[in-house]
Amino acid sequence: MSTTEAAFSWNLDDTPEPPAEQWTPPVPENMDQAGLTSTLLEQLILKMLYFEGELQGHDIAFHLGLKFSVIESVLDFLKRTRMVEVKRSSGFGNVSAIFALSDAGRNRTGEYLDINQYAGRAPVPIEQYTVGVREQRPKEGWLTKDSLAQAFSHMVVPDLVLTKVGPAVNSGQSFLIFGQPGNGKSYLAQALNHIEASSIYVPYAIEVQGQIIEMFDALYHHPEEEEVAEEQQSSVSVDPKHDRRWIRCERPFIVTGGELTLDMLDLSYKPSAKVYGAPFQLKSNNGIYLIDDFGRQRVQPAELLNRWIIPMDSHVDYLTFHTGGKVRVPFETFLIFSTNLHPAKLGDEAFLRRIQYKMYMKNPSEQEFIEIFERYCASVNLEYTRDLIDRFVDRHYRKTGKPFRRCHPRDVVTHALHLMRFEHLRTELDDDTLDRAFESCFLEENEINEP
Repeated sequence: MSTTEAAFSWNLDDTPEPPAEQWTPPVPENMDQAGLTSTLLEQLILKMLYFEGELQGHDIAFHLGLKFSVIESVLDFLKRTRMVEVKRSSGFGNVSAIFALSDAGRNRTGEYLDINQYAGRAPVPIEQYTVGVREQRPKEGWLTKDSLAQAFSHMVVPDLVLTKVGPAVNSGQSFLIFGQPGNGKSYLAQALNHIEASSIYVPYAIEVQGQIIEMFDALYHHPEEEEVAEEQQSSVSVDPKHDRRWIRCERPFIVTGGELTLDMLDLSYKPSAKVYGAPFQLKSNNGIYLIDDFGRQRVQPAELLNRWIIPMDSHVDYLTFHTGGKVRVPFETFLIFSTNLHPAKLGDEAFLRRIQYKMYMKNPSEQEFIEIFERYCASVNLEYTRDLIDRFVDRHYRKTGKPFRRCHPRDVVTHALHLMRFEHLRTELDDDTLDRAFESCFLEENEINEP
């Protein structure tokens, strides 16, 4: 067992039992516990001073996300070798001293910048990241029917949907939602993000085989307000509650659609900075990754699903460096596929068996359709009567046999609002406005068939 593993008493077994309480990354007291080498810290400190100019000792430690005691010996070494110099000091030792690069240090930094230009938070070793991800898996049975119903409370969904979605979410295994367009498949998947769930810790960057992989992405990782406030406190007197190389965020929810390619599911090398960006599935660990419009990507469905056969079964993924080397990373994301295509068009039975849970999103019933209509009118403060909606349904659905779609009320009402604003009409629905809005939403059969 390595020093790092021993210091944290970490179990690196592939399938550990989820913990009873939320995991918190412990604050490292020395370089061994941080899993960092003095050489890596030296590089980070010199590059930080190169970009910032001058920094106080405790600010260097804060920007690295480490306690000053962890980096103090490295700063001493840099002083002795004349890589850095003390510009001034308050008389409290290195912690209050103002450091800057010397000429020799500037030359050395140039060599380090040729390796990579990363100068952010000290990276977390891949071994520590792997344990952190597995420790933060939702424990079995974490989702209840009541909490799922609360997450879907802004939607009109039958009880049967809850009984199908709930077990899939609880299992954390792959999930396919299919059905006609406009029935809210993506909307339902995105509503899972409203489930009350514990937050997670995400590292700013991870280190593996001497390479830096940037993990934190403000587009997908949303820090909690309390965490943001703590991040803004750079005082040396602040005693960190957790390893500041990690930041506490809401569980990530990432969506990709037809733009997805296989290249996006691997490490992306940034030649100018000589660092790597994490792929979507790595950024979504301990969260949800929705593949929207599955089957319409610029890659065949079989190729896309084959990419995840091993990760979905083993909870382990393999990523490739631009040099050809590979890295083993945890795969703990809830993978959801949403498609308008019939499953038979995606692949054969053996192919579809790889996706553990499946649900057909049916058209809403008439009662559900009317309730969706009423809810949407209320959400935009639009006056209406139940008789008006009933007449609308009778004219355009009952008599014509047009199938209900969950998106229709939103689309028709939105068109009606646009019409009212354009013609300066009273903000109240009537038969004529609804009919005109309906006609602007849908094509008649004879219009479709005309050359």
